Amino acid sequence: MLTLANLKTIVIAIVIGEGSSGGALAIGVGDKILMLENSVYSILSPEGFASILWKDSSRAEEAAEVMKMTADDLYKFKVIDKIIKEPEDGGAEKDVKSVADELKKNILKYVKELKKLPIEELIEKRYQKFRNMGEYTEIKRDYKKSK
Repeated sequence: MLTLANLKTIVIAIVIGEGSSGGALAIGVGDKILMLENSVYSILSPEGFASILWKDSSRAEEAAEVMKMTADDLYKFKVIDKIIKEPEDGGAEKDVKSVADELKKNILKYVKELKKLPIEELIEKRYQKFRNMGEYTEIKRDYKKSK
């Protein structure tokens, strides 16, 4: 991840199916992250999540909902930058050419946009983007009262 974060070139990542495990962390370092609308992206599979959290991998469907790993969820949380629509009649494999054309159009747009930035600014923006991903709530606890 550190190497990717410091690359002196544009980094565009595209999730086209299931992006998970350690590779998903690296994808998150991209300057722009695109995702096919029917793809999923998470650092852990729902089965692994359910096994760890509930000691029951059969709860994978419930885990997937909790994990918020769909393109819509991840766009809302600012983890990804763009959702690439897929054909309504099944998915990208139903019309590979139109999906590939849409990907090409977006890649060219982002390359044109990003190459205007000086390299050091590109790297700093990449770092800040990664640091500010997602959403969290800070809970303050008074430890003196809880004892």
